[in-house]
Amino acid sequence: MLLLRVTYMALISMFVAVQAFASVTDEVKKTVDQVVKIVSNKEMKKDEVKRRQALKQAISVIFDYSEMAKRSLGRHWNDRTPAERKQFVDLFATLLENSYASKIESYDNEKINYINETVDGDYAEVRSRIVTPSFDTYSLDYRLLNENGKWMIYDVIIEGVSLVSNYRSQFNRIISDHGYGELLNKLQTRSEEIKAQ
Repeated sequence: MLLLRVTYMALISMFVAVQAFASVTDEVKKTVDQVVKIVSNKEMKKDEVKRRQALKQAISVIFDYSEMAKRSLGRHWNDRTPAERKQFVDLFATLLENSYASKIESYDNEKINYINETVDGDYAEVRSRIVTPSFDTYSLDYRLLNENGKWMIYDVIIEGVSLVSNYRSQFNRIISDHGYGELLNKLQTRSEEIKAQ
């Protein structure tokens, strides 16, 4: 009887783990599919403003801009007031939305293969490989955090390079050389340039 109970509990644990695995990749795939649908839509291609708005809306559902901004600012995050943090998150979100959107808009029928995923408590990673029409391939991996039952992306790894780490290096260099105010000025200028496009 005890053996049956242990076996039953092991099966339930495996089932729960499989469900968790499926749900993380499904969440990423659902957003990526929606994004591909937007950039492939012939009507949307004619209206850049409408297309950009649709892309921002699609990616904001799964991107955790607060967590990404916090990790990108690194040790300097703790020095910021709540108002400064909010301002930084808003500027960072604008920067990320638009840089990500501009890369996505160059989509040209690449095939997206989901390789595997790993889940470790509240953290997960979904690995994918992009195959271009000329059969070039590159890796695109997503790191996610489970927040109140919803998986949210906090980092994107392109060919082994972390987006968050890349920003953290740049931001740290600017703050170390010129202060936090200069980083804010650069982000505000970039944000205004993006809005003017």
